[in-house]
Amino acid sequence: ADKIVRNLHKKRIEAAAIHGNKSQNQRQKALLDFKVGKKRVLVATDIAARGIDIDKLRHVINYDIPNEPETYVHRIGRCGRAGEEGISISICEPEENAFVADIEKLTRQKIEIVSDHPFPQTDRPMNAAEKKEAEKEKQRRKQEFFANRNKKKGGNRQGFRRKNR
Repeated sequence: ADKIVRNLHKKRIEAAAIHGNKSQNQRQKALLDFKVGKKRVLVATDIAARGIDIDKLRHVINYDIPNEPETYVHRIGRCGRAGEEGISISICEPEENAFVADIEKLTRQKIEIVSDHPFPQTDRPMNAAEKKEAEKEKQRRKQEFFANRNKKKGGNRQGFRRKNR
């Protein structure tokens, strides 16, 4: 959630994150800032999002499809309340298609699939080798990110050396 907020800030989009590692005061401030319009986007992890009540919420974007259909209904129920209009967008990978089918079964509604966009779903789920390669690439990018961040900050801080005992 924090990483997404940092990326939004780089695009000059006011955003705040709420998640389990934030204090209750930090979560309440982020939520209040969003409600009063000080923050345009609120990024919430699944656990932290529970119990959020926001009037006239127009959009909910799911970064992933929950494996429990009731959780999906709970998430999208945040928008379009009390007769208001609302749009829920969910990003879905092939591994999650079965979860979409479970949601459609529970809600007895067909979820519209938008395929005309620049980020099409892959044709099939990744196999074990592809997942391993994708994870290696993710770790490489993560290491590169932190290495570049440390360079920008001036490398290691001088004067704060750990003593070995």
